[in-house]
Parts: sequence; C-alpha cells; structure tokens
Amino acid sequence: MSSAHPDFAHVASESLTDADILKQLTTHPPEAIKTLNGRLLAVDSARGTCRFQFEVVPAFCHSDGRICQGGFLTGMVDSAMAHAAIAKGKLALAVPTLELKISFFEAMGPGMLFAEGRVMRWGGTVGFLDGDLKDAQGRLIAHATSTIKIIRPKTSQSGPRASSALKG
Repeated sequence: MSSAHPDFAHVASESLTDADILKQLTTHPPEAIKTLNGRLLAVDSARGTCRFQFEVVPAFCHSDGRICQGGFLTGMVDSAMAHAAIAKGKLALAVPTLELKISFFEAMGPGMLFAEGRVMRWGGTVGFLDGDLKDAQGRLIAHATSTIKIIRPKTSQSGPRASSALKG
C-alpha cells in the first residue's frame, strides 16, 4: 500500500514498529522542523502520541529577544500534533489541518521547550488532536486543539462497481 502522505510514498507501512516510525520521521525531518530547531524524541502509534524538543532562539523573539512570537510556538505544537496523527496512521495517511485553536498561558523566552501531541479522537475522515508546550521546568506555555482531515491511500478500483462506473 502506498502512503497518501507524499513524504512517505516509498514506505511500506503495514508492519512498522514505533522504532521504525521514529527512524523514518527523524532521518529526513521537514524543513519546518529544522527551522524551528525541533527534534522528535518519541512516538507511540497505538496511543497516537509524540514528543518533541524545540529550542527557542532570540531570532524567534520580540521585546528585545525576551518573548517568543506566538506563530513560532503555534508551529511547534502544530508539528507535535500532526506527527502524533502521522504516527497513529503508521505513515500511511496525510493529515492536513482543518482548524487549529491555541491558548497561550505563559511568555517564553529563549530556551528549551517540550511539545507533546496527542490524538484524542480518530474517525474515518476526521481526527481531533490536542497538544501542549511546556518549558524545561514543566510550566505550561501553551495548549492547542486541532481538527484534521484523514486522507487514506487510494485503493485501485476493481470489480463490477468500478466497471459500471466507467461505463457511465
């Protein structure tokens, strides 16, 4: 089965372990993860969770480099939620965001952040995710929720239904 996710079309996903998924996701991380100074730490495909570490640098900050701009934080938690869904789907699914809400609880300056993404509900075509950003001391910096579209690989059409559809 070919993945619906363009980054993993070459991966046979049926028998992947969490270690295999982690290796695939960390071997060639997307440019956005590199830009955000992110590093994927762990995935649990059965639970639909993942954990990242991100480094906030002064270039991400305003107020004389003391407060990280919210868009960077949003990108971090969105990445964690998306990777949780990608792991849940064993790299076979595309999971574009339909809606995202974020709440900021604390200001964050330069330093390490940890992001956890979780699949809360998994349906046939829609999933619901949530995620947290915490600083190195465990303070909650931001919480987000997201709705995603679950795009499964296309299966080849065969049988009487496909042939009658072709006849018009």
